Amino acid sequence: MYQAAFQRALQKVCRNVVCLSLLLMANGVSAVDIEFKNPESFKKLGLPFSQAVRVGDLLFLSGQLGNAPGGLGLVAGGVEAETRQTMENIKAVLESNDLGFDRVVKCTLFLADIKEWPAVNDVYKTYFGENPPARSALAASGLALGARVEIECIAAY
Repeated sequence: MYQAAFQRALQKVCRNVVCLSLLLMANGVSAVDIEFKNPESFKKLGLPFSQAVRVGDLLFLSGQLGNAPGGLGLVAGGVEAETRQTMENIKAVLESNDLGFDRVVKCTLFLADIKEWPAVNDVYKTYFGENPPARSALAASGLALGARVEIECIAAY
C-alpha cells in the first residue's frame, strides 16, 4: 500500500517538474533570471533550502508550516491553528516580495492525515477571494517538525 502511494506521489512530482521545465523553456528563462529570496531572518534558521525563488515572473515559495515567526516551534491549538499560522507565514513571504494572495496561481497542500482535509480547507479558503488558485492536496506519512499541514505556493508578478 505505501509503495503504491509513494509511486503515485513520485509520478506527480515528476510530472510537475517536467511541466515546470517546459514552462520555463517556453518563456525563455535562463540562469540569469533566477533570484533566490532569503531574508536574514530566514537565513538565521539555518535551513537547507531557500524561502522563495523568483524565476522570471513567477515566485516559488518553499513549503510553509505552522511555526511561529522567527523559530521552528509549531503553534499550539491543533490543525486549524497550524493551518492559520501556515497561511500567515505564506502571507508574510508574499508581502515581503510585494505580492498578495490574489497573485497566487497554484498551491499544494500536504496533510499528515487526509481526514483533516475539511478542517484545513475551512481555514485555507478564508485567505482567497472569488478566484482561488489551482490546488492539489495529498496526505504524507510524515511532515517536517511533526507538522499536521504544509503548504507550498506559486505566485505570479
